[in-house]
Amino acid sequence: MFGLKKERPQPRFGTITAEDDTDIEVQRPQVAARNSFWAESRLLLRDLIVVLMATALMVVFIVQPVKVEGTSMLPRLHDGERIFVNKLIYYGMPRLQRGDIVVFWYPNDPSKSYIKRVVGLPGETVEVREGRVMINGKVLEEPYLDPQLNLSHMNHQPVLVKDHYYFVMGDNRDHSSDSRFWGLVPEKYIYGKALFRYWPISNVSMISHDADYDGLPQPPAASEQPSANDE
Repeated sequence: MFGLKKERPQPRFGTITAEDDTDIEVQRPQVAARNSFWAESRLLLRDLIVVLMATALMVVFIVQPVKVEGTSMLPRLHDGERIFVNKLIYYGMPRLQRGDIVVFWYPNDPSKSYIKRVVGLPGETVEVREGRVMINGKVLEEPYLDPQLNLSHMNHQPVLVKDHYYFVMGDNRDHSSDSRFWGLVPEKYIYGKALFRYWPISNVSMISHDADYDGLPQPPAASEQPSANDE
């Protein structure tokens, strides 16, 4: 106002600035934030690619999603449910046991796949008397069956299960096309064991073989998005 020049404030440390000393690290928040953003983005992209590759390998070699079609596995599995199956079972890891729910290529038409429960093991004789399964002359206790879905007391002649074959049945015995009608399933046709139900969300659960089968042998350890029809 009176012609006086307004003096600039002197630097806090005199006339020395950060640029005068090359050993002083100058922090510029905006530049640092931008560099950090791109670095984090690259790391995120890398992790995403690794996860996708691991998932793809798992689906190809270990697990496979399968859609249940039909009602022959009621009440354990319902039409339209989706499950994961363990594909390593094809290579004997682990070995199949009585009570396992498996998916396999239908022996009479390998273009179709079915889902059933393993009932008879290699070397056993399987017979159905008055609707009850007999293994080597002993009654097979099956607590997973719904009596209301097994009212037909049919008889089926004894069948010797050959080596590397399995006798399979649906849990809904009154409405199941299985080994009683079209014979044994070759081991090489079984490509998965039911492992986990992931849909619908309300029924998410692990899938076990549901029974211990006391008194009946299991195979010794040293021994030897398709859909699965549920007819």
